[in-house]
Amino acid sequence: MASVGGATRLDRSRYWGSIIEDLSSPSQAVPAMRFPRALIFLSFFLFAGPGLVGFGWAAPEGTGLPLPRFVNLRATEANMRTGPGVQYPVEWVFVRPDLPLEVIAEYRTWRKVRDWQGTQGWMHQSMLDSRRTVIVTGVQRTLRKKSDTQSTAQARVEAGVIGRLLECPDGSGWCKVEIDGFEGWLRRVEFWGVYAKEVLR
Repeated sequence: MASVGGATRLDRSRYWGSIIEDLSSPSQAVPAMRFPRALIFLSFFLFAGPGLVGFGWAAPEGTGLPLPRFVNLRATEANMRTGPGVQYPVEWVFVRPDLPLEVIAEYRTWRKVRDWQGTQGWMHQSMLDSRRTVIVTGVQRTLRKKSDTQSTAQARVEAGVIGRLLECPDGSGWCKVEIDGFEGWLRRVEFWGVYAKEVLR
């Protein structure tokens, strides 16, 4: 822990295991997405000035898009604030591009987002992108050629790896993803970044 410019900085960097084992070539293992899930806690001793809105924001000037919805982190570094504006303290700094996030509220150009571990706060819309990504959760998962547990295994993917969401058929418990050049199917319960009955084509 260190004090930086009057703020307490608690480094909570966590490096996730992220090796994909290519099962189409059993003798080969390749590294995939070695991005830290580095969230740096910045506890600012600041007080909101007069005239600032409270924490019961409505979103009359939002996008009009459905809430909640998934997006991903566009920026290589993005501040998560306690409220929708630069006058609010930075609570977390996200430094993992492509991380899936869930938008749960809007206020003008600000989005209240939640990550897969439940951390919530406000980010500016310029830090986010509408492309869909997912993060593998739990334990090591098997990426399969088809949406069937008996299908050929394409690769083994460790928890914490981020991939691109390609397809989620109607009525299926599976989604097609692309992770570090490998395309295949994962069950919805094996990753975070899609809703239980959401359909993507």
